Amino acid sequence: MFRRLILASAGAIAFSAAALAAEPLPPPPPPPPLWTGFYLGANAGGTWSTNNTVNTSAIPGPCDTTSILTFLFCTSVPNFSATSAALATFSVSRNNGGFIGGGQLGYNYQFVPSWVAGFEADIQGVAGSSGNATVTSVLANPNFPFNPILQTATVSRQLDWLGTLRGRLGFLATPTFLLYGTGGLAFGGVSATTNITQVVVNSAVTGPYFALGSLSNTRVGWTAGGGGEWMFLPNWSLKVEYLYYSLGSVSYALSPLVNNVFIINVPLSTALPRSSTRFNGNIVRAGIDYHFNWAPAPVVAKY
Repeated sequence: MFRRLILASAGAIAFSAAALAAEPLPPPPPPPPLWTGFYLGANAGGTWSTNNTVNTSAIPGPCDTTSILTFLFCTSVPNFSATSAALATFSVSRNNGGFIGGGQLGYNYQFVPSWVAGFEADIQGVAGSSGNATVTSVLANPNFPFNPILQTATVSRQLDWLGTLRGRLGFLATPTFLLYGTGGLAFGGVSATTNITQVVVNSAVTGPYFALGSLSNTRVGWTAGGGGEWMFLPNWSLKVEYLYYSLGSVSYALSPLVNNVFIINVPLSTALPRSSTRFNGNIVRAGIDYHFNWAPAPVVAKY
């Protein structure tokens, strides 16, 4: 009897162990999000301007009518001031393309689980965007055809540095490849200069006269674009990005073009020029980021 009881108990225990062994183990918890966390990196690429034109316009200024020598030049229609102003109204194209490079930092939050939202701030310098464009032109006053005005104008403009502060929203095409759009604030240092020299040809009573104006300041605008980013190693990702930026329009006055007559020092003609341009353009760049968010997959308990 006692022997039968022991055998029955052993059989029940063996049956229970077999039943437990037949039940599937619970699935392991999902790995933590790859993209959530802060990151820091560097970028390099190229930039080129969308608007390349510097426009300069001028209006005639006053001249002296009290001198017999200048009376005709001031009272004729058109007078020399009008001719000088017409010549100082022109456009010059100057591209601000160059190399761009710098650094960025940001934060990502992965949710739902194939979407990533975050923000990024970056700042970079621009090299190779400076340079001058020079144009020469001539215009004769119809009342004085043998005394045309010859003009040489030199114009420069450049983007010195650029930074952005942007939001990002992306979709994970695969767990390690992110496609995203981005947009936000852009700010940068810009500068521009216009230098005009005019001289009356065949004139024995006047010499060259000049106008100069410049601008250098920090502009604030907007930017938008998109890109792709690949998490190729734990903590490390590579990305390629396009951005369009706009820092708005600028305008700056030049000193007056004053054509003084020798000895008596009275103006034969004057013109009041002003230049304007717009700073907007494109950026294509590649970057590398180090992510502080990587966590290994959880350890699955062995049963």
